[in-house]
Amino acid sequence: MSNQDKINELIKKREEAKLGGGIKRIEKQHSQGKFTARERIDILLDEGSFEEFDMFVTHRCTNFGLEKVKFLGDGVITGHGTIDGRVVYVFSQDFTVMGGSLSETFANKICKIMDQAMTVGAPVIGINDSGGARIQEGVNSLAGYAEIFQRNILASGVIPQISAIFGPCAGGAVYSPALTDLVIMSDKTSYMFVTGPKVTKTVTGEDITTEDLGGASVHATKSGVTHFKADDEEEGLLIIRKLLEYLPQNNMEDPIVTECNDPIDRIEDALNEIIPENPNKPYNVKDVIHLIVDDDEFLEVHRYYAQNIVVGFAKFNGMPVGIVANQPSYLAGVLDIKSSIKAARFIRLCDCFNIPIVTLVDVPGFLPGSIQEYGGIITHGAKLMFAYCEATVPKITITLRKSYGGAHDVMSSKQLRGDINYAWPGAEIAVMGAKGAIEVLEGRNLRKIKDPEKAADYADKKEMEYKTKFANPYEAAKYGYIDDVIEPRNTRFRVIRALKTLSTKRQTNPPKKHSNIPL
Repeated sequence: MSNQDKINELIKKREEAKLGGGIKRIEKQHSQGKFTARERIDILLDEGSFEEFDMFVTHRCTNFGLEKVKFLGDGVITGHGTIDGRVVYVFSQDFTVMGGSLSETFANKICKIMDQAMTVGAPVIGINDSGGARIQEGVNSLAGYAEIFQRNILASGVIPQISAIFGPCAGGAVYSPALTDLVIMSDKTSYMFVTGPKVTKTVTGEDITTEDLGGASVHATKSGVTHFKADDEEEGLLIIRKLLEYLPQNNMEDPIVTECNDPIDRIEDALNEIIPENPNKPYNVKDVIHLIVDDDEFLEVHRYYAQNIVVGFAKFNGMPVGIVANQPSYLAGVLDIKSSIKAARFIRLCDCFNIPIVTLVDVPGFLPGSIQEYGGIITHGAKLMFAYCEATVPKITITLRKSYGGAHDVMSSKQLRGDINYAWPGAEIAVMGAKGAIEVLEGRNLRKIKDPEKAADYADKKEMEYKTKFANPYEAAKYGYIDDVIEPRNTRFRVIRALKTLSTKRQTNPPKKHSNIPL
């Protein structure tokens, strides 16, 4: 065979590998509104940057006649490329090859790029579209999953890991995305569950559809498993590209600061009027966020889950930050089980990757009731406190309005190592609201007053005294718990200056194997 014949053979094999499971299966994939594994990589990465590994790998299984069915690449495309010029590693499962089922060699390909990503310190992006374990390979397939899980766990907090779900992801396969930092699902074309509708029906008698059991909407709103619900795959891939603007390559690097043309000292007079005079009237905290960040740009995470707290990424003078904000327009911004978990998880993500945290506080307390107590609000609320206290990144806290009780402590207070704690002039920082406080403090005196009108007047008077003392930030400022009371319209400038001051912050926690966060 001549050299040219050998080259021609290489070209032929490459073309064969690129066809995956063949033209008919590719057409079926398209008919379901889904891209192929290679098309997804092309959209995700910078044009022409993809370097593929293991294109010629095939499985080694001989069970059930599988030795007669082999495809080059064995159902997953792996390699590295760039996003905005930065190196990332990627694997993309190919549903056209045996339903994207995972074999021993399939898993080995994924493990190889994960190992190399750890070695060079670069993010890993996994695109999932798989029917699950390749049944013919038995325990070897299960071992392959476990090898991937082990690497997910070791890489956690070292390199960013992002998962996209663009098709089925069921059984043991769901645990790899669950172990990663951020999950994106495409609406109507993806689903995740540990056990499917048929098994659910057999075991529990519950009759439920695939979409209702594990679709993108379910996991975006009810379970919180997915951080982003994309309208389609293209949007999902563009979200991944956007996310990497805020994340560093690894835990040893800082996020990249980009050029900013939005004035540092931009004054927003609207902020001076944004808080309603009635303390019980809601407003949208996202309006505050959009007014203070660079170019009105905020990438919200977990938008549809636990909406009483808002988390996401933004920039201040080109510097990436994570924002955590109570949302008065949803359940009055109260902290409950789901919002505590959501915020704690996001704070730990930011701390892993050296992203400063800006906290906007307007919290009336923790949600009362038996449902919350039986559900473990004590433990889950402690997660949020733990996350804030453990974080060593720069932490800037701004109390916009209410900050009551234990929720005040939890929301990045000075005692939880908040670096710079500001408050707006109307901030109320106290153990509880005026009405509740007077019921406790003056209950005995109120019961002695038999005339209802006199009792009401007495209560109003005492409530006013309480408000005069606590419905302002100066009591906390007197003790140094608030570093400064700032004019709302200057918030952007004060945050940017604080971030610049804290850019050289160095803080470490005591040496330990790991902490024991309340789970």
